[in-house]
Amino acid sequence: MVVVFVLVAVVMVGVLVTANWYVWRRLFRDTTRAAGSVRRIGAAVIAGGWLLAVGALVAERGGAPFWLQRVLAWPGFLWLALSIYLLLAVLVGEVVRPLLRIFLERRAARRRPAEAEPSVSPAADTSRIPAGTAPPKTPGTPDAPEAPVPAPGGATASPLALPSRRLFVSRVVAGAAAAAAVGTVGYGTYGVLSGPKVKRVTVPLAKLPRAAHGFRIAVVSDIHLGPVLGRGFAQKVVDTINSTQPDLIAVVGDLVDGSVKDLGPAAAPLSRLRARHGAYFVTGNHEYFSGAEQWVAEVRRLGLLPLENARTELPHFDLAGVNDVAGEDEGQGPDYAKALGDRDRSRACVLLAHQPVQIHDAVDHGVDLQLSGHTHGGQLWPGNLVAGAANPTLAGLERYGDTQLYVSRGAGAWGPPTRVGAPSDITVVELASRQA
Repeated sequence: MVVVFVLVAVVMVGVLVTANWYVWRRLFRDTTRAAGSVRRIGAAVIAGGWLLAVGALVAERGGAPFWLQRVLAWPGFLWLALSIYLLLAVLVGEVVRPLLRIFLERRAARRRPAEAEPSVSPAADTSRIPAGTAPPKTPGTPDAPEAPVPAPGGATASPLALPSRRLFVSRVVAGAAAAAAVGTVGYGTYGVLSGPKVKRVTVPLAKLPRAAHGFRIAVVSDIHLGPVLGRGFAQKVVDTINSTQPDLIAVVGDLVDGSVKDLGPAAAPLSRLRARHGAYFVTGNHEYFSGAEQWVAEVRRLGLLPLENARTELPHFDLAGVNDVAGEDEGQGPDYAKALGDRDRSRACVLLAHQPVQIHDAVDHGVDLQLSGHTHGGQLWPGNLVAGAANPTLAGLERYGDTQLYVSRGAGAWGPPTRVGAPSDITVVELASRQA
């Protein structure tokens, strides 16, 4: 087992080094004439970026002083996102490069015949001018340019030293790739920091009585308060949720990335969540990286109601919650029998469970609707391909037998505070009765 782990680690490091060498080559080596300061600066930027990224990850998971986590988080995590899109952009550049070269060659070929044709004006006809006599100067005609001045050593100095066509193409493609990567990461970061948008979904439930038709649940997941997203971001999330005037609020895991000691002040705005039937919380996998028991106690102090493998009977349906599967390592995993085993199955049931993979147990226990998060919708394209393969539903509403599953893309972001192709959301799920 250890040997396999070492081999996988070696392969991953090899791929990472090769990819970064390739990016350095296209952005710095191929755009310069010879070894020099530009190439050295490029190597320092790439190596330094990865040192910051690894340092940010180690500091967060290792429980380093919070000030150090904050210092490393912004540049380190943003470099992770930027490196992804620099690599993708230079790969796209491999397609553009030959096309641009062909375009320039054809353009040059069209110019050569035109420049080769002699252009003789009547004023320039010197066939009848006596020998030794200078041709008359046409009024308005400038003096002929002087011959090029020989450079030291006898070579003729060119008035403008242009890069070769290959170098020109490399510089154009590299500049476009860098601009595209920086623009993509900048726009994706702005989208996260500006706060999640409200998404509305109507979910019909067969067992829901007419009296509960239109019941609204504000679903928020994956806020990920931490070294980057702090108290100000939490306040935006709270304000957005309260603006929807929900009947009930469901916080379905991954609230934080850090300890209560470091992030308690950042989570404080959650105490201002308002809903007619209260706000409920279930753990996500990141809570178990951050001290789940302490955070369950903290959210309870803030006025949220934790559902630790528990169920509450609301006036017209049951609301249940199970712990995240990551809690199994601490003996606190999901217990569906405890949360759902003795309930009245004639009543509609909504289950809060952080990960979409928990849908199969929900189906076995006759749940009508499961509300989840965890996937971030992929967060950074093409990460959606990986997240989609690892989860039964990446985002949105799907049906599994008699059970429906809704997966939110989440409000925040983990690692890079950046989203590309997976905008953050807070979803208002409106329950609909088929009897209405």
